[in-house]
Amino acid sequence: MKKRIVCLTLALLMSAVSVVSVSASREQELREEQAWTSAQLDATYAYLDELWGMKQQLEAQIATLDSNLVDVMVSISVLEGDIANKEADIARTQADLQKAQNARDKQYESMKQRIQYLYEKGGNDAWFQMMMNAENLADLLTRAEYTQQLYDQDRESLDKYVNTISQVESLEGRYQSEKAELEEMYAAYQEQSVILQQQLDETRAASANAENEIAYAQQQANEYANLLAEQTAEIARLEAERIAAEEEARRQAEAEAAAQAEAEAQAQAEAESQETETTYEPAVDEDGDIVYDEDGDVVYEEVEVPVEDSSSSESSSSEVEYDEYGNVIDTDNTVSVEDYESSASSSSGSGAGSSVVDYATQFVGNPYVWGGTSLTDGADCSGFVQSVYNNFGVSLPRTSYEQQNAGTEVSYEDAQAGDLICYGGHVAIYMGDGKIVHASNARDGIKISDDATYRTILSVRRLV
Repeated sequence: MKKRIVCLTLALLMSAVSVVSVSASREQELREEQAWTSAQLDATYAYLDELWGMKQQLEAQIATLDSNLVDVMVSISVLEGDIANKEADIARTQADLQKAQNARDKQYESMKQRIQYLYEKGGNDAWFQMMMNAENLADLLTRAEYTQQLYDQDRESLDKYVNTISQVESLEGRYQSEKAELEEMYAAYQEQSVILQQQLDETRAASANAENEIAYAQQQANEYANLLAEQTAEIARLEAERIAAEEEARRQAEAEAAAQAEAEAQAQAEAESQETETTYEPAVDEDGDIVYDEDGDVVYEEVEVPVEDSSSSESSSSEVEYDEYGNVIDTDNTVSVEDYESSASSSSGSGAGSSVVDYATQFVGNPYVWGGTSLTDGADCSGFVQSVYNNFGVSLPRTSYEQQNAGTEVSYEDAQAGDLICYGGHVAIYMGDGKIVHASNARDGIKISDDATYRTILSVRRLV
């Protein structure tokens, strides 16, 4: 009774939980969306950090390029002044050269005139006549000295002017060479300034692009942050609604369970005088269909039934009995291994099927273990069949429900040794002559039964 009440309470709670399942499903979806949004926000922040680092590097490059460009422009300005100075020096030397050339020419003209005068006055004898015309020795010496001084002065002036011209021409050449060097340096600095300006423009453009990327990424981060806040708030709201709904459902389920328990208590009180016994019956759903567990086996439930009189008991002796695991107890349908071996020669079927049967029967007497697959330590019905056929290289699903679709379906009339006999929540290996070998139940273990039709056969499957 107590077990029934607990089951009823659980059923009511499950029914109540279904009322809030939609809200819970939406809450789970939002949590998944929240996780995705959080991941996107973290990725965006990481990208922002990368962009800021890139922008700082670009700004440092801009500062360096800008400084280098300023230095180059200063050098260009200095060179422009130096070139202008050299041009002024060259201009001065050219003026000096012109002056020296003019003085030389003037001196040369004076000498030509004196020479012409002397020639016109007497030719080669002019100097002699001039000396002979001296009034006395003193006058002669004076005339000779004057003539020599005049000659020396002309020679000295001419040499001076020639030397000056040579020096000025040399200086002009040096100035011209220095100017050429300055102009070459000026051209190199101009080229360098162009390159630096181009690099500066490209770096500034890259910095501007990085700044735009930062702005866009920041906008995305803000959107993700806002979305995350909205999702968090919505999750909190749904969680609160779900908790409230679950609490309300729990209270309703407890109230309904209490009412049901009270009704069952009254019914039990009415039937206390009637002796009952526990049996097991296949569980059915609300549509009346048999319920299977995750392994495909039939689910059985305890049922309290009244104990009938002897006549009634006799009439029900042919009904199927179930053990505490929900397996059919068919002790009267049991054949010993010796009996099987004495009649094995009459069984029919393929050689492969007979080999399967011979292999399976050697494990008769081993225990039945719910969920087990060991032929020696214990197996349930589907685990026993799976392990036997696995020895022959035949791969079968784990559950009896799935094994009902294995191989090829044949009629029971055409059944051969090695075929699968499938029942509701149970499976066995056909041996021939109406016999089966199977993991029956916890009480009988792995055994041979002499009537394959002791339960309703759902399907016969041929595997070998």
